[in-house]
Amino acid sequence: MTSRKAKVLKKLAKGAFLPAMPLALYEDGSFDEASQRRLIRYYMAAEADGLAVAVHTTQFEIRRPEHNLLERVLAVAADELTRFEEKTGQTVVKIAGACGPAEQAVSEAKPAKSLGYDAVLLSPGGLSHRSEEYLLARTKEVASVLPVVGFYLQTAVGGRRFSYDYWQKLCDIDNVFAIKCASFDRYSTTEVVRAAAFSPRADKIALYTGNDDHILLDLLTTYHFGDRTKGFVGGLLGHWAVWVKPAVELFRKAKQGLPTAELLTLAAQVTDMNAALFDVANDFVGCIAGVNEVLYRQGLLSSPRCLNPAEVLSKGQAEEIDRVCALYPHLTDDGFVAQFLQEGLN
Repeated sequence: MTSRKAKVLKKLAKGAFLPAMPLALYEDGSFDEASQRRLIRYYMAAEADGLAVAVHTTQFEIRRPEHNLLERVLAVAADELTRFEEKTGQTVVKIAGACGPAEQAVSEAKPAKSLGYDAVLLSPGGLSHRSEEYLLARTKEVASVLPVVGFYLQTAVGGRRFSYDYWQKLCDIDNVFAIKCASFDRYSTTEVVRAAAFSPRADKIALYTGNDDHILLDLLTTYHFGDRTKGFVGGLLGHWAVWVKPAVELFRKAKQGLPTAELLTLAAQVTDMNAALFDVANDFVGCIAGVNEVLYRQGLLSSPRCLNPAEVLSKGQAEEIDRVCALYPHLTDDGFVAQFLQEGLN
């Protein structure tokens, strides 16, 4: 019988649609477990291939002692995804976020493993003062617990610029099976793809776009470096936490082959929607609040509240969300969500 790990790695290698899960809270800031479970069921009903939990979209504050929500959120998501697997016979990809220095990242990977998560998305956020050698050693430590998804995080939200040599060495680490590139930069994105293409483990490294400003174009691009070929096979995205049904359909179309004029036009529309959702006009200050706002409007969250009460929509962001929803109704899924809620699938 094929092991779960083999099934998951095959699914990752083929290319998966992976939303980054938001956190469901009541208006008073307490954890809303019922809405959290409903939200996960929505992702599965919309045919996502799995979920990334305890990542940036889930709010890093869940780790703070005053909230102490990390393991609870991981447990609720794992339970809901396991129920879906048992009901359908499908295998879904369960990814847990881990961050902080090596000791902290390992301590977060261990409970994720015990809860049945398949891999760790290892964030470099907040570690710009550490050397690349330290971060590579940290990756090896976490990879000894669970398979690792490497992560290129954009500088605007706490990431850093890495050298090409760093990505070469990261690709060489056993039990690193994927890289999420969310640098929001064409030059650094190409470096990651090139490093993976020339790695002795090239066939074991699946590339995932996290470039929410370039989603479809990343998925439609094949990179040729002489006799080496590589490209993005899937996505792990905060943008995919909302409007999931049409996003899944676009993902499937993009996976079918060469770009078409229609897909290129849609790519620009998706980027415009992301600008509103992620509050690009204000350097991404309202990116999590924007995601929560859309889910709240649809009735999937009982409140748009973030753990930090000061983390709210920026001035004019609500109007920007209104604008893109009116311009691109084919990229929203209000009707699907309404039916999902009405039919009691939640």
